[in-house]
Amino acid sequence: MAEVIDRPGNEQHIGGLALGVVAKAKTAMEARQMGNAVEIQRPGEHTAAAVMTPMEMLDRAVSQNASVETLSKLMDLQERWEANQARKAFAAAMSAVKADLPRIVKTRKVDFTSAKGRTNYQYEDLAGIMDQVSPVLSRHGLSVRYRTLAEPNQPISVTCIIEHADGHHEENTLMAGRDDSGNKNSIQQIGSTVTYLQRYTLKAALGLAAAADDDGAKADDTTGVITEAECEIILSMIDETESDIAKFCATLQIGSVKEMPAVKFRRAVGMLEAKKRKVAANG
Repeated sequence: MAEVIDRPGNEQHIGGLALGVVAKAKTAMEARQMGNAVEIQRPGEHTAAAVMTPMEMLDRAVSQNASVETLSKLMDLQERWEANQARKAFAAAMSAVKADLPRIVKTRKVDFTSAKGRTNYQYEDLAGIMDQVSPVLSRHGLSVRYRTLAEPNQPISVTCIIEHADGHHEENTLMAGRDDSGNKNSIQQIGSTVTYLQRYTLKAALGLAAAADDDGAKADDTTGVITEAECEIILSMIDETESDIAKFCATLQIGSVKEMPAVKFRRAVGMLEAKKRKVAANG
């Protein structure tokens, strides 16, 4: 139970009480991980407790002409409380989204032969993914946007931002070189890589995994290797996580990243994402 306080009297007394309320509220909220309310008991109210949020404390302080210092502390407390509430709302929405997301299916196929050998794999395009996930995200107050950086002679960086209506957002970033496969011009090379990274950052942010569209036929062809863009993504993540490339290849039982079978790409990204989170958690 919070400390018993007297009813406010003169302005000097009000300021002291307000500062006391701030200190007690801060302690209580931190102990409860910024809970929803603070209990305050007044004389004669032994069984009934008043529920007071930081905003209510701020309103009371304003009406009682509290000092600027007191109001500033209460405003800081209110901002932290709102941020925590927004974070919890985001987590609840993401949990609900994961339960409602449909099965993502690979409907596109790449099959060609070049001097480097045959490339044969299936994939899901960005438009198809967005058509399936956007209604679910909107239903739970979430939206997706991207931030792109493409400086000369530098890898292209794409950041997927998942944002909740209450204001909290989380980001996922991947980098890769320009996709110079085929006969693309310089703009097409950038556009291809940006679209590719948008797709993979969205999948990583939402924890999506796609299944092959078998339709009674053979699943993913295991003879193809990863594309140049996929190779750039893996190498970028290896560099970002400071991983030992030799140990990484040994774990996946491959001679080099360029020789990685296409069917092992998602596993490789998952391994490196897990290490990235671990590194970030250890600060």
